[in-house]
Amino acid sequence: MRARDLDLKELLSFEPDGGLLRFAGERALLFDAVALGLLRKELIETLGAAAARAVLTRFGYAHGWRTAETLRTALPWDSEDEWRWAGGRLHTLQGLVVVIAPETKSTPPPIGESIWLDSYEAEQHLMHFGRSDEAVCWSLTGFASGYLSRAHGREVLCREIRCRGKGDAVCHPVARPREEWGEDVASELAYYEPSGLEATLGALTAELKRAETRLRARRRALSATAKAGLDASGMVVSGSAMERVLDLARRVAQVDSTVLLTGESGVGKERVARFIHSESPRTGGPFVAINCGAVPEGLLESELFGHARGAFTGANQDRPGLFEAAQGGTLLLDEIGDVPPAMQVKLLRALQEREVRRVGENRSRPVNARVIAATHRDLQAEVHAARFRQDLYYRLRVVEIRVPPLRERREAILPLARNFLAEAAEKAGRKILGFTSAAAHQLLRHVWPGNVRELENAIEHAVVLTRGSRIDVEDLPVDVGLAPLAALDPGDVRRLEEVERDYILAVLRATGGNRAQAAAKLGIGAATLYRKLTKYGRDR
Repeated sequence: MRARDLDLKELLSFEPDGGLLRFAGERALLFDAVALGLLRKELIETLGAAAARAVLTRFGYAHGWRTAETLRTALPWDSEDEWRWAGGRLHTLQGLVVVIAPETKSTPPPIGESIWLDSYEAEQHLMHFGRSDEAVCWSLTGFASGYLSRAHGREVLCREIRCRGKGDAVCHPVARPREEWGEDVASELAYYEPSGLEATLGALTAELKRAETRLRARRRALSATAKAGLDASGMVVSGSAMERVLDLARRVAQVDSTVLLTGESGVGKERVARFIHSESPRTGGPFVAINCGAVPEGLLESELFGHARGAFTGANQDRPGLFEAAQGGTLLLDEIGDVPPAMQVKLLRALQEREVRRVGENRSRPVNARVIAATHRDLQAEVHAARFRQDLYYRLRVVEIRVPPLRERREAILPLARNFLAEAAEKAGRKILGFTSAAAHQLLRHVWPGNVRELENAIEHAVVLTRGSRIDVEDLPVDVGLAPLAALDPGDVRRLEEVERDYILAVLRATGGNRAQAAAKLGIGAATLYRKLTKYGRDR
């Protein structure tokens, strides 16, 4: 027999009048997916996420190991490989996931790799907790690890490198021998140890202490690097503009009114939305965010409101939408100005009635999610142009908070840059002390059309390229290094020879170090350029 020939009708046997169910000759049970989701919820809320993951992973591992043993002798396999591949087919037959082959394989080739669609575990986690920061298919990866470990006679560990539960489009598990994963999985191995939950929790506690130690060290590094402007919330609030934003955000967080966040792309609207959520009574609930402009019009209704099985092609099972996933928490509708007119009507009804109707259903479901909307568009102008409904605009704009662009809060540039430097240096494993005075002045000169997001990317770019212990002008992206003078305070004015030095070095960097090209662009002779570089200590 081949793995693809497995047939549920042949594997599952039962009496029509009720009684024992048998799967491949062994007694089996039927469980409702929602009931398993509620069990997961109770485990997490009672034991904590780490302990709940330990329980579910060990359960999945034992289930997978037992299933591999049962199938080994229960069916006449064409080869050992067919038996080993049967685990993924069983996942589909049992309704846990839909397993398909990935378009491209990982390198080096793993023992097993697949794409999981419609994972019941990711679905239930999203329903009860919203989007996670890590993969959530714990019992499913445990099953795969147990099955493959038994089938290959060695320790095999299955990990999700993508997971729908943390916002990815699909779940993407990869299985490799334990030793091939290296040190990256040290913190995960405790979930698979067969020595019992007590030992597992002990290992997790030790790992938590190590994580807390790293967190304290990171906070000390941030404190040393970011001299001023870091609020207790973790946000940089240098200057009166951001102080007013956070003061208004704190006040509106205490009520459930709908909030509209406006401002240019990259100013940190989602960060402010998360701040409102964390300061509100809903902080214990999920924070769910969706970029409305990134979802195709035909899928947006399903993403927000969910769908019933059979509602459209590919709707293989009931699926809750993000309004339901954010139950008890906060839903951020980012880029609300990009929502098409037909969807605006349905969204308005959901906000007014506080209920949603899944695609393909004829009944409404109550929802309890606080809605925050964000946009870079001028919605009032969109209303006047008849591209955005006026009633929806006023329904969203109970309280409006405008997040100012970075050019209007220049006093925050260096505090932000220092925080980003500390974070990027830690991630890259490099010891970088700060910025040279020339680099700091250049950061202040740039107008930052991409706002905070552009600044963060520029600092990460500099951390990757710098060879010294401080970020210099030549380490910054070319467009930042060549930035013209913006409106400066009198105290920011520099000597002309410093400006000339920075500009010459930036042009040299833009030409890839080609001195002849740099001299030609500057309109000076090669000898003059060489003399100046010698003066700057850059003659080599």
